Amino acid sequence: MSRYTPKLIVTLREGYSLRRFAADAAAGLTVAIIALPLAMALGIASVPGAVADALKQAHPWLSPPAMGLYTAVVAGFLISALGGSRVQVGGPTAAFIPIVFSIAATHGYEGLATATLMAGVIVILMGVFRFGQLIKFIPYPVTTGFTAGIAVTIVASQIRDFLGLTAMDGAALSLPADFVPKLRVLGEHIGTINWHSAGIGVGSLAVLIVVRRFVPRLPGAIVAVVLSVVAIRVLGWDKAAGGMVETIGSRFGGIPHSLPPPHLPRIDLELIRELIPAATTIALLCAIESLLSAVVADGMTGQRHKSDQELVAQGVANVASTFFFGLPATGAIARTVANIKAGGRTPIAGMLHAAILLAFMLALAPLAKLIPLSTLAAVLLLVAWNISEIDHFRALLRAPRNDVLVLLTTFGLTVFADLTMGVGVGMVLASLLFMKRMADVSNIAGVREEIAEGQESEAADPKDPGEVRSKRVPTGVEVFEINGPFFFGVADRLKDTLNQFERPPRVFILRMRYVPHIDATGLHALDEFRMKCKRQGIVLLLGGVHAQPMFEMVRAGLDTAIGLEHIFENLDDALAAARRIVEPGVAEARIESPSSR
Repeated sequence: MSRYTPKLIVTLREGYSLRRFAADAAAGLTVAIIALPLAMALGIASVPGAVADALKQAHPWLSPPAMGLYTAVVAGFLISALGGSRVQVGGPTAAFIPIVFSIAATHGYEGLATATLMAGVIVILMGVFRFGQLIKFIPYPVTTGFTAGIAVTIVASQIRDFLGLTAMDGAALSLPADFVPKLRVLGEHIGTINWHSAGIGVGSLAVLIVVRRFVPRLPGAIVAVVLSVVAIRVLGWDKAAGGMVETIGSRFGGIPHSLPPPHLPRIDLELIRELIPAATTIALLCAIESLLSAVVADGMTGQRHKSDQELVAQGVANVASTFFFGLPATGAIARTVANIKAGGRTPIAGMLHAAILLAFMLALAPLAKLIPLSTLAAVLLLVAWNISEIDHFRALLRAPRNDVLVLLTTFGLTVFADLTMGVGVGMVLASLLFMKRMADVSNIAGVREEIAEGQESEAADPKDPGEVRSKRVPTGVEVFEINGPFFFGVADRLKDTLNQFERPPRVFILRMRYVPHIDATGLHALDEFRMKCKRQGIVLLLGGVHAQPMFEMVRAGLDTAIGLEHIFENLDDALAAARRIVEPGVAEARIESPSSR
């Protein structure tokens, strides 16, 4: 059970001092200040306007920025308390925006809550069944492709609020979920640009960039938010007070002063069936981003996280987030790095970050309504730039063509279709191309001439010094060798091997010295080849069979079908048996040959 022991318990067992608490409290405060505007911005970007209006009618105190904060508080606390990393900080992240917005636009909040709940259960199961180490097998072009695609979709979703675009009649502009229709709507309404909002947005973005460049230790988002609030108050631009700049208060009415009462979303089996692909995508994103963040944290602190425990914690946090009108959550790299740089070294820092966020909600809710939406859009535009990894994307364009194909396919489908399709097709394409590469490096070829070159020498085989070359391959015997895993990608090549002979040999030796693995298709192909040899009167001999292929052959009954007397430890013994078949009565020179590995 130590594999599932949270790092918090490990930390407390090791001893926890007042000095350590002071450092964690300072780090928690720093991360909470960073997370406050970001959580509200992510909530606004994730929930379509129509869904927000419907939620407000049912729950007057509920709004998208509040949902982002609820997620940061509830999920953030549980990720730190239950996780497998000492310094991981969790909450809503920009990676979820496209898929969450699409689900909410199609299925409403109940669909989003159901998908989040399902994703939480999936991530828990991934941790229980030790999928933590398997996440690293997701190809880099796939992760780079979908993160770059996410960045593009975030930019498109923030143009409306950044420029203050409205419908032609001045009403709020509703944006579709899909990328191309969204661009079309934005283009049609570009003439409604609100120069006051655009000015606040551009100014906020400039502040973010300047702070990041020259004073990186300052929380740029808070600086931009405070300056923008002061600016619209001094200039009288707050729309809620008759000005021109839309704020959280003018659109959503502000945020509540506390957490909502827990509630369980309505469970609909038909909806669950429809949401399986989307929930799986959320689960994969959660697992990938949280474990990547944990790896980054390990590199900065010298510690090691427990990946399976981290997945269990992420799953529990997402389930709990659903009960409090929250959004999907995962480990956030930026907030985790900020936590480490601020001195956080135990899970207490992440837990305090969530508690301080809750205190901010209680104390600063009246002030939050003054924040301009264009400022929060500027925050997300900078986040989109950070996650785009433009340098890595450019570098991958110079990679092998197969990787470029995977990168561009994942990126294109993420942007122009949806994230679920982008990740799914990217993974399938990467897997197919990998299998093709493996098939290309695995081959079946004749080695008669190679052996003939060493007829006069007892020199060791250069591929395997443990096996001595035979002196002579008799007439009527053909020796072929399989190099690499014998799997479905190369199985057909064995079936066609006999077709290249004008007259079939009397004995066919299949050398399997370099076959580390055989799968079911390989076993089937080997059995078909055995029967084909039998029909043509050819004796099939196997030489140098490794443990794994031999074990699978025994399980499949091929050892009996081929005959144990026809399976040899090395090529020399197989050649000696072949001579006894094609040259009966001829004395054979005794060749001392070491056993195969």
